Amino acid sequence: MDERFNKWLLTPVLTLLFLIIMYQYVSPTCTSSCTNFGDKFHAGGESGQVAAAPAGPREDQQQPPPRDQQAEIPGAPAAQLSGPVQEAEEEFEELEEEEEEQDRESPDNGSLPKFVPRFNFSVKDLTRFVDFNIKGRDVIVFLHIQKTGGTTFGRHLVKNIRLEQPCSCKPGQKKCTCHRPGKKETWLFSRFSTGWSCGLHADWTELTNCVPAIMEKKDCPRNHSRTRNFYYITMLRDPVSRYLSEWKHVQRGATWKTSLHMCDGRSPTPDELPTCYPGDDWSGVSLREFMDCGYNLANNRQVRMLADLSLVGCYNLTFMNESERNTILLQSAKNNLKNMAFFGLTEFQRKTQFLFERTFNLKFISPFTQFNITRASNVEINEGARQRIEELNFLDMQLYEYAKDLFLQRYHHTKQQEHQRDRQKRREERRLLKEHRAHRWQKEDETAVTEDYNSQVVRW
Repeated sequence: MDERFNKWLLTPVLTLLFLIIMYQYVSPTCTSSCTNFGDKFHAGGESGQVAAAPAGPREDQQQPPPRDQQAEIPGAPAAQLSGPVQEAEEEFEELEEEEEEQDRESPDNGSLPKFVPRFNFSVKDLTRFVDFNIKGRDVIVFLHIQKTGGTTFGRHLVKNIRLEQPCSCKPGQKKCTCHRPGKKETWLFSRFSTGWSCGLHADWTELTNCVPAIMEKKDCPRNHSRTRNFYYITMLRDPVSRYLSEWKHVQRGATWKTSLHMCDGRSPTPDELPTCYPGDDWSGVSLREFMDCGYNLANNRQVRMLADLSLVGCYNLTFMNESERNTILLQSAKNNLKNMAFFGLTEFQRKTQFLFERTFNLKFISPFTQFNITRASNVEINEGARQRIEELNFLDMQLYEYAKDLFLQRYHHTKQQEHQRDRQKRREERRLLKEHRAHRWQKEDETAVTEDYNSQVVRW
């Protein structure tokens, strides 16, 4: 009777176990729920409470290997792989894992998350690569706008670029000698290489009219017949932060009184460009006093320094009405910025470094550092003061929005192009590895057949 009962009980138990095992392998969501069934029971204790199941599989739970790792190599067991074939197979798997990791980070369309372009730019606008010939006559011209991090970037240009002939910077001297390899000609026009040759903080209008003539004077007469390319670069900054930084700088005694402001062959008259202070400087000026001066060049400084001022009569405010003048200035600044070889943003130091290196095919020795704490960031202002600053710099606000969008689109476009080139390179490497592996197996099979045939001949 007991034996018959045990046999009757054994059949449903085995059936139940079989169904549980089959369900575990067939159901895609059963991995965590089925394997943790016992854990739930024990976690509840004697009270019968059931603990919440973890979202994913346990760390100590063995997972089946991926399908591509389960596949066996035809003609040779996995345990017998050694030497070059083993190394080729490991390299092949590493390449596949690397591509899978990058694919998880980058969407299929190559666009990066959390950035939605607002302006339409052509591929030509987004593609920035110049064939900069440092051994020829090409020159990089740095347009240094006040309080945009230009001093730090300028030092990067003379001290941090990996060059065949690095710039010679002597202690105690502000200027460095940046000569071409084997020549006594400079390839860089900036504050720390040639000094303020076109005036203190010369703007786009001044530089484009002054730099070619200055470089011709510095160059050898025999080279005057050869063409020269000028690649203009600059740095921009968030207008509110830049404005506050300039205010603090002026408050400490800075004036920039020696700036020429040359336009159409002359500097502005005192009536065209009055000063905001009666004495030698504006030390101790309050923020309200700084904002109340209608002639303050800090207002919309970035637009003014990037626009072609000759289009609006230079500093003659009676040349046209204010609305038309502002429209022309803003559009001119946008066009000049877009057509520059390169521009960076103070708020994106690493991206600035990345784009400069890809644009000029030059590498920096040390990475750029992002300083989040500046004099401007330590200034506490209320919302009313911030709105007033934005109103005073309404042209700069529009320019920066445009520049930031173009900058990030260029960065993403360049990253996407590099990603596609890297994927193509990895695919080509995998293809070569597969061909090498197939050729090796074919050669081993032919050798095995030949040896077997020779042994049969010996036997005969």
